[in-house]
Amino acid sequence: MPYVNQRWLGGMLTNFSTVHKRLQRLKELEAMEQTGGFEGRTKKEILGLTREKNKLERSLGGIRDMAKVPSAIWVVDTNKEHIAVGEARKLGIPVIAILDTNCDPDEVDYPIPGNDDAIRSAALLTRVIASAVAEGLQARAGLGRADGKPEAEAAEPLAEWEQELLASATASATPSATASTTALTDAPAGATEPTTDAS
Repeated sequence: MPYVNQRWLGGMLTNFSTVHKRLQRLKELEAMEQTGGFEGRTKKEILGLTREKNKLERSLGGIRDMAKVPSAIWVVDTNKEHIAVGEARKLGIPVIAILDTNCDPDEVDYPIPGNDDAIRSAALLTRVIASAVAEGLQARAGLGRADGKPEAEAAEPLAEWEQELLASATASATPSATASTTALTDAPAGATEPTTDAS
Protein backbone atom coordinates (compact mmCIF):
# COMPACT_ATOMS: atom_id res chain seq x y z
CA MET A 1 0.00 0.00 0.00
CA PRO A 2 1.48 3.39 -0.89
CA TYR A 3 2.52 5.52 2.07
CA VAL A 4 4.39 8.71 2.97
CA ASN A 5 6.24 8.66 6.28
CA GLN A 6 8.54 11.60 5.65
CA ARG A 7 7.63 15.21 4.91
CA TRP A 8 4.76 15.56 2.44
CA LEU A 9 6.10 17.19 -0.70
CA GLY A 10 3.85 19.91 -2.08
CA GLY A 11 2.15 18.83 -5.29
CA MET A 12 2.40 15.11 -4.58
CA LEU A 13 -1.27 14.79 -5.52
CA THR A 14 -2.09 17.99 -7.40
CA ASN A 15 1.02 17.76 -9.60
CA PHE A 16 1.10 13.98 -9.88
CA SER A 17 2.35 13.96 -13.48
CA THR A 18 5.66 15.50 -12.37
CA VAL A 19 5.86 13.24 -9.32
CA HIS A 20 5.26 10.24 -11.60
CA LYS A 21 8.24 11.32 -13.75
CA ARG A 22 10.41 11.43 -10.62
CA LEU A 23 9.18 7.93 -9.72
CA GLN A 24 10.25 6.74 -13.16
CA ARG A 25 13.68 8.31 -12.57
CA LEU A 26 13.94 6.48 -9.23
CA LYS A 27 13.16 3.16 -10.91
CA GLU A 28 15.67 3.96 -13.66
CA LEU A 29 18.43 4.68 -11.10
CA GLU A 30 17.63 1.49 -9.18
CA ALA A 31 17.77 -0.53 -12.40
CA MET A 32 21.13 1.07 -13.28
CA GLU A 33 22.51 0.13 -9.89
CA GLN A 34 21.23 -3.46 -10.14
CA THR A 35 22.45 -4.10 -13.69
CA GLY A 36 25.84 -2.48 -13.24
CA GLY A 37 25.03 0.73 -15.11
CA PHE A 38 27.26 2.67 -12.72
CA GLU A 39 30.36 0.91 -14.04
CA GLY A 40 32.50 2.91 -16.41
CA ARG A 41 31.62 6.20 -14.69
CA THR A 42 33.84 8.39 -12.58
CA LYS A 43 33.60 8.33 -8.78
CA LYS A 44 32.04 11.80 -8.83
CA GLU A 45 29.29 10.72 -11.27
CA ILE A 46 28.58 7.57 -9.25
CA LEU A 47 28.39 9.61 -6.04
CA GLY A 48 25.99 12.09 -7.66
CA LEU A 49 23.73 9.32 -8.99
CA THR A 50 23.77 7.53 -5.63
CA ARG A 51 22.84 10.73 -3.78
CA GLU A 52 20.02 11.39 -6.26
CA LYS A 53 18.70 7.84 -5.80
CA ASN A 54 18.88 8.08 -1.99
CA LYS A 55 17.06 11.43 -1.99
CA LEU A 56 14.30 10.10 -4.26
CA GLU A 57 14.06 6.92 -2.18
CA ARG A 58 13.69 8.91 1.03
CA SER A 59 10.99 11.24 -0.27
CA LEU A 60 9.12 9.05 -2.79
CA GLY A 61 10.04 5.48 -1.84
CA GLY A 62 6.68 4.77 -0.21
CA ILE A 63 4.70 5.70 -3.31
CA ARG A 64 7.03 3.92 -5.76
CA ASP A 65 4.26 1.65 -7.11
CA MET A 66 1.48 4.26 -7.14
CA ALA A 67 0.37 4.65 -10.76
CA LYS A 68 -2.46 7.13 -10.20
CA VAL A 69 -3.87 9.49 -7.62
CA PRO A 70 -5.40 7.49 -4.74
CA SER A 71 -9.14 7.26 -4.21
CA ALA A 72 -8.81 8.06 -0.47
CA ILE A 73 -6.05 9.06 1.96
CA TRP A 74 -5.42 8.18 5.61
CA VAL A 75 -3.82 10.94 7.70
CA VAL A 76 -2.61 10.55 11.28
CA ASP A 77 -1.98 14.22 12.19
CA THR A 78 -3.98 16.74 10.15
CA ASN A 79 -2.17 19.72 11.66
CA LYS A 80 1.27 18.45 10.68
CA GLU A 81 0.09 17.12 7.31
CA HIS A 82 -2.08 20.10 6.37
CA ILE A 83 -0.55 20.18 2.87
CA ALA A 84 -1.73 16.62 2.17
CA VAL A 85 -5.21 17.39 3.48
CA GLY A 86 -5.40 20.57 1.39
CA GLU A 87 -4.34 18.79 -1.80
CA ALA A 88 -6.85 16.01 -1.22
CA ARG A 89 -9.63 18.55 -0.64
CA LYS A 90 -8.72 20.35 -3.89
CA LEU A 91 -8.95 17.10 -5.85
CA GLY A 92 -12.08 15.87 -4.08
CA ILE A 93 -10.30 12.87 -2.55
CA PRO A 94 -11.93 11.69 0.70
CA VAL A 95 -9.78 12.22 3.79
CA ILE A 96 -9.91 9.69 6.63
CA ALA A 97 -8.05 11.00 9.67
CA ILE A 98 -7.49 10.75 13.39
CA LEU A 99 -8.86 13.89 15.02
CA ASP A 100 -7.33 15.09 18.25
CA THR A 101 -8.69 18.01 20.28
CA ASN A 102 -6.49 20.44 18.35
CA CYS A 103 -7.73 19.44 14.84
CA ASP A 104 -10.40 20.99 12.64
CA PRO A 105 -13.12 18.40 11.88
CA ASP A 106 -14.40 20.40 8.89
CA GLU A 107 -11.31 19.48 6.85
CA VAL A 108 -11.86 15.72 7.22
CA ASP A 109 -14.53 13.68 5.45
CA TYR A 110 -14.35 10.65 7.78
CA PRO A 111 -13.10 11.70 11.23
CA ILE A 112 -11.95 9.16 13.80
CA PRO A 113 -11.66 10.67 17.29
CA GLY A 114 -8.42 9.66 18.94
CA ASN A 115 -5.00 10.68 20.15
CA ASP A 116 -2.81 11.39 17.12
CA ASP A 117 0.25 12.13 19.27
CA ALA A 118 0.57 8.70 20.90
CA ILE A 119 2.42 6.11 18.83
CA ARG A 120 0.38 3.19 20.18
CA SER A 121 -2.90 4.91 19.38
CA ALA A 122 -1.80 5.81 15.85
CA ALA A 123 -0.46 2.28 15.26
CA LEU A 124 -3.67 0.66 16.50
CA LEU A 125 -5.93 2.83 14.35
CA THR A 126 -3.66 2.39 11.33
CA ARG A 127 -3.83 -1.41 11.73
CA VAL A 128 -7.64 -1.23 11.89
CA ILE A 129 -7.78 0.89 8.73
CA ALA A 130 -5.31 -1.44 6.95
CA SER A 131 -7.41 -4.49 7.80
CA ALA A 132 -10.52 -2.68 6.54
CA VAL A 133 -8.70 -1.97 3.28
CA ALA A 134 -7.74 -5.64 3.01
CA GLU A 135 -11.36 -6.69 3.59
CA GLY A 136 -12.50 -4.22 0.96
CA LEU A 137 -10.00 -5.62 -1.52
CA GLN A 138 -11.23 -9.14 -0.80
CA ALA A 139 -14.81 -8.06 -1.37
CA ARG A 140 -13.81 -6.23 -4.54
CA ALA A 141 -12.02 -9.31 -5.83
CA GLY A 142 -15.15 -11.36 -5.16
CA LEU A 143 -13.67 -13.50 -2.39
CA GLY A 144 -16.34 -12.36 0.03
CA ARG A 145 -19.17 -13.85 -2.04
CA ALA A 146 -21.14 -16.78 -0.72
CA ASP A 147 -20.22 -19.13 -3.58
CA GLY A 148 -16.51 -18.21 -3.33
CA LYS A 149 -16.18 -17.52 -7.05
CA PRO A 150 -14.67 -14.24 -8.22
CA GLU A 151 -16.93 -11.89 -10.09
CA ALA A 152 -17.04 -12.29 -13.87
CA GLU A 153 -15.97 -8.73 -14.60
CA ALA A 154 -13.83 -6.46 -12.47
CA ALA A 155 -14.26 -2.71 -12.57
CA GLU A 156 -10.50 -2.20 -12.88
CA PRO A 157 -7.49 -4.46 -12.37
CA LEU A 158 -5.83 -4.52 -8.98
CA ALA A 159 -2.55 -2.67 -8.54
CA GLU A 160 0.55 -4.63 -7.53
CA TRP A 161 0.35 -3.52 -3.88
CA GLU A 162 -3.34 -4.41 -3.81
CA GLN A 163 -2.57 -7.90 -5.16
CA GLU A 164 0.12 -8.40 -2.47
CA LEU A 165 -2.22 -7.19 0.28
CA LEU A 166 -5.01 -9.41 -1.02
CA ALA A 167 -2.71 -12.45 -1.20
CA SER A 168 -1.45 -11.91 2.36
CA ALA A 169 -4.99 -11.38 3.65
CA THR A 170 -6.17 -14.54 1.91
CA ALA A 171 -3.22 -16.53 3.28
CA SER A 172 -3.77 -15.26 6.82
CA ALA A 173 -7.54 -15.89 6.65
CA THR A 174 -7.10 -19.65 6.32
CA PRO A 175 -4.83 -20.16 9.40
CA SER A 176 -6.96 -17.83 11.55
CA ALA A 177 -10.08 -19.88 10.80
CA THR A 178 -8.21 -23.02 11.87
CA ALA A 179 -6.88 -21.28 14.99
CA SER A 180 -10.34 -20.14 16.06
CA THR A 181 -11.68 -23.66 15.61
CA THR A 182 -8.81 -25.02 17.70
CA ALA A 183 -9.44 -22.45 20.41
CA LEU A 184 -13.07 -23.53 20.65
CA THR A 185 -12.28 -27.24 20.87
CA ASP A 186 -9.44 -26.86 23.42
CA ALA A 187 -11.69 -25.40 26.11
CA PRO A 188 -11.67 -27.29 29.44
CA ALA A 189 -14.53 -29.78 29.91
CA GLY A 190 -16.21 -27.84 32.72
CA ALA A 191 -15.82 -24.42 31.09
CA THR A 192 -18.92 -22.69 29.84
CA GLU A 193 -19.58 -19.28 28.39
CA PRO A 194 -20.50 -16.61 30.93
CA THR A 195 -24.22 -15.92 31.07
CA THR A 196 -26.28 -13.25 32.75
CA ASP A 197 -28.69 -14.50 35.36
CA ALA A 198 -32.08 -12.82 35.47
CA SER A 199 -32.62 -13.59 39.18
